[in-house]
Amino acid sequence: MAAADGCERSGLYFLSVAHRVREKVDQRMSAAGLSLSRTKVLQVLAQHGALHQVELSEALGQAPRSVTQIVEALERAGLVTRTNDLEDRRRKTVSLTTTGQAALATAEQAGKQILQQFFGSLDTHQLAQLETLLTLIDTVATNTD
Repeated sequence: MAAADGCERSGLYFLSVAHRVREKVDQRMSAAGLSLSRTKVLQVLAQHGALHQVELSEALGQAPRSVTQIVEALERAGLVTRTNDLEDRRRKTVSLTTTGQAALATAEQAGKQILQQFFGSLDTHQLAQLETLLTLIDTVATNTD
């Protein structure tokens, strides 16, 4: 029973720390001009090129409606364009603009700086241990229904 309590305590602590780190990264990136969620959309577009909104939703693992709201905001800001599909006018193709590429670079730099601040105090061995542990947890989480 004590081991189970330790697993639960460690798991809850991990979730708390992960949430705090994500919030801080999002705050720093938002201060640089893009939230973490908007940055992720731009990163997918930068990596894959223009995508239909459904494909973008699938690549992000998010509900289409959530992605549509983000894409609309990015379009208003001039960071992406949406065009009608020639074969199916209901489908929209989302493309990264030059302004979007610049905003993405700025946001990624801000994210990199805050992560360096958090994890830069760990030595090479500690970082390797952390990565090993996170990989183990991720493997279990990926294979659990």
